[in-house]
Amino acid sequence: MNDILESIQARRSVRTFTGAPVSRDQLTSALMAAMAAPSARNLKPWNFVVVTRRDTVSALCKLHPYAGFGANAGAVILPFGKKRDFKWFDQDMAAATENLLLALSSLGLGATWCGMDDERQAAVRALVGLPEDQYLFAFIPVGVPAERPAPRTQYEASRVHWETFGGA
Repeated sequence: MNDILESIQARRSVRTFTGAPVSRDQLTSALMAAMAAPSARNLKPWNFVVVTRRDTVSALCKLHPYAGFGANAGAVILPFGKKRDFKWFDQDMAAATENLLLALSSLGLGATWCGMDDERQAAVRALVGLPEDQYLFAFIPVGVPAERPAPRTQYEASRVHWETFGGA
């Protein structure tokens, strides 16, 4: 297996952090990878708020019902953009977010992609000063992992249909 495939299978959601800070260089490297994602018509709808101040990281994680584990993270990354202005916003943002997660993992950091929906937008937006016309796509606590889940594949041959649905 090659390095890229091994790196993809090694990426796991990490929900326990040591509390150590995450360097700006590491975060910038991961954001460079995020912005290398494919984008429909190269419109690149993505922007990112990166929060590293411990008190704000903790406060943000308390606002999201599934991100409380991140209160001890070294950063929170919030991918966002003007959703209504881009037909392929969700696809482009998902590609950038997955690139971000893979890059963070390859840098030895842990992260978990927590979903954002309409009801969680206002409180998070207010805390980071994001205007109402911007849509928060994801909520990603990032940190030095205190756990190292084993690499895995979730490949299931029964979910692959060669040539036609039900094809052999």
